[in-house]
Amino acid sequence: MLYLNKDWIIWDCAYGEGLLVKTLREKGFNATGDRDEFFNPTKQYTYDCIVTNPPFSKKDQFLAKCYEIGKPFALLLPITALEGTFRQSLYKKYGLQILFLKKRIDFTGKKAPWFAVAWFTYKFNLPKDLMFGEL
Repeated sequence: MLYLNKDWIIWDCAYGEGLLVKTLREKGFNATGDRDEFFNPTKQYTYDCIVTNPPFSKKDQFLAKCYEIGKPFALLLPITALEGTFRQSLYKKYGLQILFLKKRIDFTGKKAPWFAVAWFTYKFNLPKDLMFGEL
């Protein structure tokens, strides 16, 4: 949360159960979320950045849309999202900064996370393109 601006309105456009928005609010951020409005918006959101954990099966669509919008974003994606011709063309065109986490996130509650994720960011102005830090 170190790199988020407290004055920003943060939109979680892949809201899910709302845990990310809840956590951001508990930390004093102005966060809102919706699970169904990102690709077919029926209402307009006022926001300064996107912070979300999108469905990994739709990572290409989320990355492309976020870059198209042009606002700062942080997407929690598997590290394997560095791979792929389409994604790499986006990173090359627009740029990318990554915040790697110290440990794997247990998404299932089984205490055996089997893949690593990182925050894939754009326009967050991290001090370095590859950062290693805390949740």
